[in-house]
Amino acid sequence: MGLTYAEIELINADDIALARRNIIRQEDIKSVRINMLADSGAFMMAINDNIQEILQLPFIEKRKAVMADGSIVEYDTVGPIMVKFKNRTAACNAFVLTGDAEPLLGAIPMEEMDVLIHQQRQELLVNPEHPEYAVLKMK
Repeated sequence: MGLTYAEIELINADDIALARRNIIRQEDIKSVRINMLADSGAFMMAINDNIQEILQLPFIEKRKAVMADGSIVEYDTVGPIMVKFKNRTAACNAFVLTGDAEPLLGAIPMEEMDVLIHQQRQELLVNPEHPEYAVLKMK
């Protein structure tokens, strides 16, 4: 079983709101396209310091996360971020990892976008049962 990466666009959601109110121009909305590891074992999205510098997302709070080895690490949480993949979007917050650590697309934004990891093809896919729009679970 290999790792699955996908090209994801991350956008400062506060900038989107400011542009809607004509406070900033559309071209001033901060965004970045990155190749992210789709990690269904990670609950939240995680970006790194370099991405945070580009997007300039506001600090929300400090949160702790349990790592794969059982250790607990405290991270800054920032947001909101608009996440785009193909014809899907999600809005979420993210942990900020130090330096140029690998960013992770976690389970929360993947569930909201109704996307699936195809393990054999090592590809992130729009749910083929709902190709036109995301269908979310309400129960």
